[in-house]
Parts: sequence; structure tokens; C-alpha cells
Amino acid sequence: MRQVVKNVKIIGTGSYIPETIYTNQYLETIIPTNDAWIRENLGIKERHIVADNETTSDLAAQAAIRAVQDARLTVDDIDLIIVATATPDRKAPSTAAIVQDKIKAYNAAAFDISAVCSGFLFAMSVGSQYIASGVYNHVLVIGADTFSRIIDWERRDAVFFGDGAGAAVLSAANVTEGFLAYRLYTDSSNKKFGFTVPAGGSEMPINEEALAKRLQYFQMDGRAVFDSAVSVLPKAISQVLADTGLSIEDIDLMIPHQPSIKILRKTAEIIGLPFEKVMTNMDKYANTSGGTIPILLDEVRKSGKIKSGNIILFAAVGSGWTYGAAIIKWE
Repeated sequence: MRQVVKNVKIIGTGSYIPETIYTNQYLETIIPTNDAWIRENLGIKERHIVADNETTSDLAAQAAIRAVQDARLTVDDIDLIIVATATPDRKAPSTAAIVQDKIKAYNAAAFDISAVCSGFLFAMSVGSQYIASGVYNHVLVIGADTFSRIIDWERRDAVFFGDGAGAAVLSAANVTEGFLAYRLYTDSSNKKFGFTVPAGGSEMPINEEALAKRLQYFQMDGRAVFDSAVSVLPKAISQVLADTGLSIEDIDLMIPHQPSIKILRKTAEIIGLPFEKVMTNMDKYANTSGGTIPILLDEVRKSGKIKSGNIILFAAVGSGWTYGAAIIKWE
């Protein structure tokens, strides 16, 4: 089904990263891993970890406030809050509802989206529909995760993730700017549990047996993640290019989810995009799941790399497998 969204733009961005840093060298002291391998294969040097008293909503609220201020709005102007997270504060209420209270945005409706690493892309798409249809004027979209809370710090795959949050404010645009197309997909037919957290839901509640087997932590099939990503990301990107009538040569910058440097290099090779156009920050933050795209967007934008009229490509793949791409013409 064709999904083309017009007349919606991003008017403000913000991000928040917790202070504590775990370097690769530190992880070498607690798990069987190697700094050189992590740098070469993942592109990660360090990751930030929440303090004991910090939650996903704390990170999300800080990013949200910065995005609203950057948009030159007040929290009273926000009509809807969408939080994309795989690590909510609680099963209920939604993390978005908790963020609403923390930033005092009581005029806004609020709900969460769960699409793991694709979450922010899915959330932007949903938020855009409310703007494009005229239901709301300003939608605050947040991607936030604290994967350190579901990492088994005794396993090698602890090296992949970090904590962080990013946010964007969506608003109406004129016909010459804003989002040009979205394509979202879910394919559960092949290794849908290649990344999963077995315990903690209705299928397997947390109990003594689950805790003894450490099933409250994420489990990942690294090969399945790589194979899925380099297969589906080019597909989604090719489709949004076709939807807009653009070619890969028209893309000025790509702001992708940050799964690993090898996945991004392979994806760029397949689609024919020079890697210097692919923005990354995984060396500093690792994979912050739902936070990756908005954190990177905020950093790239505020560094001055995004110019008026630029064509920006977003792309992500996450557990499920969820994946997608979007193109925006920056104002």
C-alpha cells in the first residue's frame, strides 16, 4: 500500500544522554570481550548508562523539554506525546503518560509505541498522520531506551547497547517542504525472535524459574540481525525513493538507526550511497534502540550539517522484524 505523507515537518529537536560511561576497556574487565573486535565490527568505543535512580521517562522528559524549547513552543502547545520505547518505566501506565506529568504537558494526549529499534520511525509516521489530517497542530515524538536495565552483564552481547533519548516536534509544513514519503514494514515470518526478551510478559511472567535462567534479559542472534538488516533496509529505502521519484543521488544525508558500523557500510554499498553521507554516532553511544535516530538527528542538525533544502533519508530495522524508511525535505 502506498503511504505518502506531505505537509509535515520537524520544527524542533532535543536529546539527552546519561553521564556514566562504560568504555570497551571497562567491559573487558567484566565480560569476555575485546575492544579491537568491538571497534572493528560494531564501531563502538563507549556507551552511556543510566544512574541507579534514572528511568526511561527521565531521559525522555529531558529530551522532550529540549525539543519543545528548540521549537520555540511551550509544553501547553503540545497536543500529543508519542514515546517509542522497548524499556518502559512500567507495564502500566505508559511511559508517555509519565513523561506528560514530568514535563507538565497536560493538554496533550499520550501513548507509547513498541517497535524496538524502529520505534522512532514508526512513531514519527503515526504523529505525522495526526498533523496531516488536521487533528493536531504539534506532536512531540520521543525515542527513549534504557537497555542497560535488560542487559545481562555476564554475556558478550552486553557490548551492543547504551542508554539515551531523543525527541522531535512535528508541525504543519507548506507544500515545498517536510516529509515526502514513509514506508513501514513488519515481517514475522523468519526468525522473529532473533532479538527478544523472553520473560516479563503474559507468555512468561517473571518468577523464580525465569530469574534463575536469566530470561528477563534480552537475547540476540547477531547473525540473524545482520542478515535481516542488510536485506530489508535496502528494500525499504528503494521503495521510498520510488514513491518520491527520487534517486539515491538526490539524498544529501542518511540518518539511520545505529545497529553496527558493518551493517551501515553494507547497506550503503547495496544502495549506492557514499558512506560519507551516512551519519553515525555509535562510537560514542552504541545502539540506543528507539533513541538512535532522534539523538543522531539532533546532533547532526545542531552541528550545522543539515542545510535548508536538503533531502534527508531515515532508515531503521528492529525486532519483529520491524523496519522502514522515510524521506524528508528540510525546510
